[in-house]
Amino acid sequence: MSIEIRVPAVGESITEVFIGEWYVGQGDWVDIDDNLVGLETDKATFDVPAPAAGTIAKVLKQAGDTAEVGEVIAELNEGPSPEGRGSGKQESGKGQSAKSSGGNSSKDGGVRVMPAAQRELAQRGMQASDARATGPGGRLLKEDVQRATSNGGHEKSNGSTGGPREERRVRMSPIRQTIAKRLVEAQQTAALLTTFNECDMTAVKSLRSKYQDEFTKKYGIKLGFMSFFVRAVVDAMNVYPQVGAQIEGDELVHRNYCDIGIAIGGGKGLVVPVLRNAERMSFAEIELAIADFGQRAQKNKIGLDELDGGTFTISNGGVYGSLLSTPIVNPPQSGVLGMHSIQDRPVAVNGEVVIRPMMYLALTYDHRVVDGREAVSFLVRIKQVIEDPTRLFLEV
Repeated sequence: MSIEIRVPAVGESITEVFIGEWYVGQGDWVDIDDNLVGLETDKATFDVPAPAAGTIAKVLKQAGDTAEVGEVIAELNEGPSPEGRGSGKQESGKGQSAKSSGGNSSKDGGVRVMPAAQRELAQRGMQASDARATGPGGRLLKEDVQRATSNGGHEKSNGSTGGPREERRVRMSPIRQTIAKRLVEAQQTAALLTTFNECDMTAVKSLRSKYQDEFTKKYGIKLGFMSFFVRAVVDAMNVYPQVGAQIEGDELVHRNYCDIGIAIGGGKGLVVPVLRNAERMSFAEIELAIADFGQRAQKNKIGLDELDGGTFTISNGGVYGSLLSTPIVNPPQSGVLGMHSIQDRPVAVNGEVVIRPMMYLALTYDHRVVDGREAVSFLVRIKQVIEDPTRLFLEV
């Protein structure tokens, strides 16, 4: 039986998608729930799984094309695996599920090899390491194998020198276009200013060290730094609610809840999923939610509804080693907190120079909404809470 693979409905405002990457090719056999293709919108990316086991009969839309919601992009002939053709769930000589790599590709020496590239390698008697992978996420494409052959030899996938100089143009994905548009919009429409401070992380590190084992045993998740900062932001927004206000036309919209966006580097770019009603969340709930966001962001599994809204954003550049930066507000929000790496530095305490674990903090805010005094006081409040976390429990 022939089954039509259509673009699924992913949200009321989404009418078309961008075909990002096919994980399979025409003639490939797939198992039920194997990922067939990655689709991209201006907000997120997602995969379309196979509704049944069978063979890909037709691929009607190619990578780089656009397709409307409900449009047929491929056809699948339902049926068992043809004799002599693998199901795509076992890697050659490894017996490892291809699904574990996020698609129907296999891994050869750490390189993700797409099905069409696998066939090309087999036909030419080559190894994946003989070609340089140029596909998204370091994937080895059919064209990479063909290019290695046409160059009269083997290209090393580690990008070693000696080959011809190349220039490659890649169409910006919808999510990358949206990121670019919103960053420019923030700079052009908002009156952005950044204020800085630093905080002593001694108290938070001490609490984490003291209760880490008990916390992990009870909740199944490690106690990190993000939960402290989320709670500190919520506390500061209760004292200075103007930081959470947003401009809509000629009005300022104030909300009695804190939806905190957490900036996370995903497989296709930066995404900012939102912690809804963060003021009601415990430390464990915050840590579990952020860990879940992080895992799903890498697999492009963040839902569109999880990216909507938000009253404030936290961006932790410290995980990448950033010492100091000026984060950009995510419109129409009016503020974003930038966290940075923790470094032992000499500081003056009670007239003595001591070494303390210090973190620089940066608050970028929309000066149309937030006055300088409020912004500085907001950041100082976060500093006070982080340096003395008992304030969170005593509400002082």
